[in-house]
Amino acid sequence: MKRSVLLGLFVTASMLASPSFAAGDSDSLCDTNIKTIENAKTQVQGSDLEAKVEASVQQAKAHQALKTEEGTKKCISETTQTIQEIQKVSKDGKNS
Repeated sequence: MKRSVLLGLFVTASMLASPSFAAGDSDSLCDTNIKTIENAKTQVQGSDLEAKVEASVQQAKAHQALKTEEGTKKCISETTQTIQEIQKVSKDGKNS
């Protein structure tokens, strides 16, 4: 239960910060989302989602490494989707 609350706080903080980052440097939003996912990895340890989350982070970092606007958009899209999946698993209480 405590983990779900902590994850909720991390995700809420990143989502609330999203509009301010999007207005400025969208690469910062990508970084913020990656950090949010890395902080939430404990929520998915030992589950089927763990490998998917790790692959998603690697994919997002690859997009970010392109240092293009399209790469940044793909990074943000990838990380946002992963955050939503982690939230769903935490909300449902299903960790397998």
